[in-house]
This record gives sequence, C-alpha cells and structure tokens, in this order.
Amino acid sequence: MSGVAPAPEKDDDLPLPDLPPLPKDPRWKVEHLGFLTAVSFALLTCAASVGFLVSGPTAALAAAGGVLIVTVSHTLTTLVVAWADTVRPALVMPLGMLTYVVKYSLLGIILAVGVSSDWSGKKALGLGVVAGVLVWTAVQAWWVTRKTLGK
Repeated sequence: MSGVAPAPEKDDDLPLPDLPPLPKDPRWKVEHLGFLTAVSFALLTCAASVGFLVSGPTAALAAAGGVLIVTVSHTLTTLVVAWADTVRPALVMPLGMLTYVVKYSLLGIILAVGVSSDWSGKKALGLGVVAGVLVWTAVQAWWVTRKTLGK
C-alpha cells in the first residue's frame, strides 16, 4: 500500500435527474395576491379608522402599520416560494424556511421593541398585526378552498 487515497469518482458526467414538468401557467401560485392585497388594504383602512376613533392619530397609524407589516411579509413569502417553485422546486423548502425565519425574527424584534417602549401605539400595533394575520389566513384559506373544491 502506498498510503495515497484513491481519486474520488467524478459525478460531473452523470445526467441530471428527471424533474417533474413545470405547470403550463405558473401564475396560479400568485393569482390570489391581488384579491388578498385588496382585502388587506380594506382592513388597513378599517384598522386605521377604528384606531383613530378609539385613541387618536397615533393608534390609527400603529394599527394600520400592524396590518401593513403582515401584508408585506405574507406577500413576500408567497412571491419567494412561488419563484423558487418555478425555478427549481427543490428550493421551495430552504428558501421558504429562510424567509419565515427572517420575517418572524424581524417581527419579533419589532414587537419586542414595541412592548418594552412607552409608545402609546404599541397596543394598536399588536392588534393590527393580529387582525392582519387572522384576515389574511382566513381569506387565503377561503381562496384555496374555493379553487380546489370548484368554483
């Protein structure tokens, strides 16, 4: 024995595995965004109105900001996952998880700073986030159910 390790086998010459065909029209992955965005902006307007009527302009901006945070983060996640699925379906899980980790870390930081501050809009911001999550989730569930069970 000479003590020299054998050369590793080259995998570069192997053909790529067969991948499932992409859908003919990948827009179905994001077609719900227009409707969800419209619903979110209607909620944003309602949250700002209620915040203003209950506690004034600071609460109005905070409640609207909470809804806007949820709308932007959910839209971003949808776009990243749809893009990854179109480019290479194997990227969906890692990019989706990375997106969730980043957005929930940022949301956690925003809420932690808000809770520890004396800012008068922190309760309205939290309620706006909760309202945004509940409405976005409910509308998306309704959309998917409507799409899969037939119109």
